[in-house]
Amino acid sequence: MNKYIAIIEGDGIGPEIMKQALKVLNAITKKYGHKFYYKKFLVGGASIDKENNPITDKTINDCIKSDSVLFGCVGDNKYNSYPTGMRPEDGLLKLRKKMNLYCNIRPIICFSGIDNSPIKKKYINKSDFLIYRELTGGIYFGKKGRSENYAYDYCSYSKKEIERIAKIAFENSLVRKKKLTLVDKSNVLETSKLWRKVVHEVSLDYPNVKLNFLYIDNATIQIITRPNQFDVILTDNMFGDILSDESSIITGSLGLLPSASIGENHKSMFEPVHGSYPEAKGKNIANPIGCILSVGMMLNHFGMYKEKNLLYQAVKNSILCKVSTEDINKSNPSNTEDVGNYITKYILNH
Repeated sequence: MNKYIAIIEGDGIGPEIMKQALKVLNAITKKYGHKFYYKKFLVGGASIDKENNPITDKTINDCIKSDSVLFGCVGDNKYNSYPTGMRPEDGLLKLRKKMNLYCNIRPIICFSGIDNSPIKKKYINKSDFLIYRELTGGIYFGKKGRSENYAYDYCSYSKKEIERIAKIAFENSLVRKKKLTLVDKSNVLETSKLWRKVVHEVSLDYPNVKLNFLYIDNATIQIITRPNQFDVILTDNMFGDILSDESSIITGSLGLLPSASIGENHKSMFEPVHGSYPEAKGKNIANPIGCILSVGMMLNHFGMYKEKNLLYQAVKNSILCKVSTEDINKSNPSNTEDVGNYITKYILNH
């Protein structure tokens, strides 16, 4: 199979983790005979420094034309004083919007061999759920304004925006445990009331999926105290951002979390959930597994299920064999390069 993939390393540790992800992807192509063609683009701080723009129109157009985008991470403290529209994160948000990547999928998996979560093992053991986060609407993309003594951020949603991601979440519930939880704040927010109404209407087409509802404040507690009750969580942009980062406490590290962003006409982007971690830049200590697992989600999106399963097995084995970075293996940590090399070698030898 031939695929054209846009590569965006980004800022901070982005180039280091992307190097390992591509190493693993090259091992997959060698083992299974695929051809992946890569082209690198600048987004975020790297693009600001060179183009005085967090993302250029050419980069956006080329990403739209690709079969998929593999993204590292963006951000650096030196841009904190830059105005809205000229910050590294604005490049990522604009790319998501222009590609219409409205559905973000974040798996939360408790891997065997990791014991550094502050939550007792008996509560999180075998946790495995998905967070479906609406990605192009809500308060992040609403009209904004600020004066010296006043500021506002508008949050709005349409029925169509809610309906399209709800259908994807219900479809995936059918091949899992047939349980979906909508997280909202419908006792206060009008947008949440619309979410609850529309999701209930969509659920009528999926009678085999059990639908329940949680307010966001209760959901943040339940994810920590009883994560095994969840299978598929559906929520809006801001709540999904909060819940997915909070859920990293279950896995033991934010560095383990991948994500997929899916849009219309099969457009897609895959990226780790963590930030650019500029303090670790160039130190060879960053965890590449979130980026590598994002490659696995991309393979799954391409229908390469055997390839995805082998990659996941390689990651699980690296964790069990303690070939992992200091965020999950403080006693005898491996470096970024070691982890990538181990997973690559496992793939080639199995």
